[in-house]
Amino acid sequence: MSNELIINSTQNGSRIALLNDRNLIEIHYDNKEEQFSVGDIYLGNVRKVMQGLNAAFVDVGYEKDAFLHYHDLGPKVNSLLKYTKFATTRNNTSYKLSKFKLEPEIDKLGKISQVLSKNKQVLVQVIKEPISTKGPRLSCELSLAGRYLVLVPFANGISISKKISTSEERKRLTRLISSIKPENFGVIIRTVAEGKEVAELDTDLRNLLDTWENGVKKLKDAKPKDKIIGEVGRASSILRDMMNETFDNIHVDDEETFKEIQTYIQKIDPSKEKILKLYSGKNKIFEHFGIERQLKSLFGQSVNIKGGGYLIIEHTEALHVVDVNSGNKSNNEESQEDTALNTNLEAAKEVARQLRLRDMGGIIVVDFIDMKNPDNKKLLFKRMKEFMETDRSKHTVLPLSKFGLMQITRQRVRPELNIVTKETCPTCNGTGKITASILVTDKIEQDLDYLLTKQNEKSLSLAVHPFLYSYYTKGLISLRVKWFFKYGKWIKLVQDSSLALTEYHFMNVNQELIEMS
Repeated sequence: MSNELIINSTQNGSRIALLNDRNLIEIHYDNKEEQFSVGDIYLGNVRKVMQGLNAAFVDVGYEKDAFLHYHDLGPKVNSLLKYTKFATTRNNTSYKLSKFKLEPEIDKLGKISQVLSKNKQVLVQVIKEPISTKGPRLSCELSLAGRYLVLVPFANGISISKKISTSEERKRLTRLISSIKPENFGVIIRTVAEGKEVAELDTDLRNLLDTWENGVKKLKDAKPKDKIIGEVGRASSILRDMMNETFDNIHVDDEETFKEIQTYIQKIDPSKEKILKLYSGKNKIFEHFGIERQLKSLFGQSVNIKGGGYLIIEHTEALHVVDVNSGNKSNNEESQEDTALNTNLEAAKEVARQLRLRDMGGIIVVDFIDMKNPDNKKLLFKRMKEFMETDRSKHTVLPLSKFGLMQITRQRVRPELNIVTKETCPTCNGTGKITASILVTDKIEQDLDYLLTKQNEKSLSLAVHPFLYSYYTKGLISLRVKWFFKYGKWIKLVQDSSLALTEYHFMNVNQELIEMS
């Protein structure tokens, strides 16, 4: 089982695709203009204290105030408030907490008005990005995530991932971290730390302490709503959380992004630097790896599954509903029960993939095909949990109900990803009537002649549908070769399946789109 990361740079940021055995399992959009990523730490200003909600609304620079509940303050919030005051009003506040006296923990059942008041400045961390009409959700339990460790200021405990099961390894890691952990910093040991030596853990811890130190330095001159510590980019966070021996390749189509990721890999795992590759192919990187096609087929209301069945995915305000259908599945099994079981198992695998791919959260109800055998129901429940194990989001899977429904809850910290798969005809703009498609080649010829003879373009690239690409390049003396004889210039052709059959784009020598009237 191999993992590949494909990064496509765009004007507004980048598109990041995670492939597992060439199948798309995650897609992320890292928009440069977007703020408030999970993990970002801000100097917030309390706008309102709502005793009825036992929560506060905090201004962190978003159009709507962020939400901070009492339970998200954390037991050490008074220590955080005290330190924040020191760092913003005093010179040379040390990032080291060894000489800092921690305040008593707050009451678990207390009131937020006892801790926060209007216009108070407080360090807060984004734990949920703005979704729909809601602002970000915040926490005062700050944590800085690294490759192997998570650093927790104003704490002293050491926690270990439950997935590290052997008692010997848990004792070893606890002993190692105890020997290098600074005072008044807690540490959470991540699953990937299993088997790692003290030098690797120490390097990771020092990197996290450097991040904390830089944030403390910013605090002195910071104003309310300033970002104090920013989470690493989306691509880097995926590498930090997932990169292991199963990672085969990382393909990037932009040199600046390539250097950025190269620097990050050198920092977290230099042995993996060789798998990073700069893509320089003729076709777009998402076209080359078949990602555009998968995006169009996987984000529709109807999704096909192996064997002829299909899923119908509906989204409502309260929950998500997935209906499993057998479709035209060939009935090679001995009974209807076997057909239902096999279809349901294939559907369960695709449902787990869809939840991760679309980043669906909240309550998901899956209506599987009815089965009568209790053993088959138990098997389906077991396999569903196995398929969900690779999902990094917190989730719970419940057994099938007597109506054949399975309930899944999945934590959502970002807006759900929704990609429009239905296309409006570029020629008719949805009217249902277009110019005869055979005439598109005549229009391309006219525009090409105009750009080369009237506009005197030095170099041109033409992006077309794959059908048109084949039409222009087939044969030894293709139409493109004839263009070369006619104009004395070689036209670079790019096939793009995201374009409609009658749609095409000309680009100049700088790969800028040329607007044609």
